Amino acid sequence: MVIEYIRYTVPARRADEFEQAYRAASSVLDDDPHCLAYEIARGVEEPEHYTVRIEWDSIEGHEQGFRRSPRFGEFFAAVKPFFSHIEEMKHYDARFGAR
Repeated sequence: MVIEYIRYTVPARRADEFEQAYRAASSVLDDDPHCLAYEIARGVEEPEHYTVRIEWDSIEGHEQGFRRSPRFGEFFAAVKPFFSHIEEMKHYDARFGAR
């Protein structure tokens, strides 16, 4: 498993639009066999900051499976208006944690 983190800075006036975009895109993530889990979190102290966390079965599953899937275009269309607001988009290998 790998975790993709996408950090956004979204102007307050577009926060509702951003959240709605990810609500629309979430159905694609829900249906994709390579997506294990995801969450969209909004900053408390700095509400213009959002972090999207997606657990993928592998980098290949994300980049070769999901991005080449028939529904990827639907996902991309929903979130594309916010690509200019991305501060970071990278994969991480989880080392340890707790529930």
